[in-house]
Amino acid sequence: MERVVCLILGYVFGLFQTGYLYSKAHNMDIRKYGSGNSGSTNVLRVMGKKAALIVFTGDVSKMILACLLTRYLYREQPGMMYVYLLYTGFGVVLGHNFPFYMGFKGGKGIAASAGLFAALDWRIMLVCLVVFVLAVAATRYVSLGSILVMLVFLAGMIYFGMRGDYGVQENALPEFCVMVSVITMMAVWRHRSNIKRLLSGTENKLGAKKA
Repeated sequence: MERVVCLILGYVFGLFQTGYLYSKAHNMDIRKYGSGNSGSTNVLRVMGKKAALIVFTGDVSKMILACLLTRYLYREQPGMMYVYLLYTGFGVVLGHNFPFYMGFKGGKGIAASAGLFAALDWRIMLVCLVVFVLAVAATRYVSLGSILVMLVFLAGMIYFGMRGDYGVQENALPEFCVMVSVITMMAVWRHRSNIKRLLSGTENKLGAKKA
């Protein structure tokens, strides 16, 4: 039941589509421009840096708030806390990626995932930030940076989790690893079209405008 509650709680928080709501407040639907995605990268391309920063902050914040609520609700179950946080995080990503009121067409979940990094482990968050900045600076491919940080998240969480840093119950460690893997695979799957373009050399670079 706790897992179901966490998924539902996360999904509800994920439904706050910052990019879509911000664009509608400016008399446009971000999904009809650029890549058609409602995430912060497309907002940056179409509406500029200020808009992208606002959208990114909103998407990160909804994840952090959902995780803080989970920590409060299950504060008496420390051995399962990180498992529940992962379920909550996955719920937020699902709500962000597949909002029912937008025809299940949302973002790709990377900004929301950044909020999960912050809510789970500041060390992984910092490493992911460095990897993302270096990757994008070197290649100007935001998608590549996004995929790389998710792989770093996967490796870091499993390493620290298995080492015992998060106090996860021994019998819950397999579930912990599965949830980290599911969240990572979701992000990579959402970037499948970007991966095809990266391999073919046609991926859109940061700074290049789309009509």
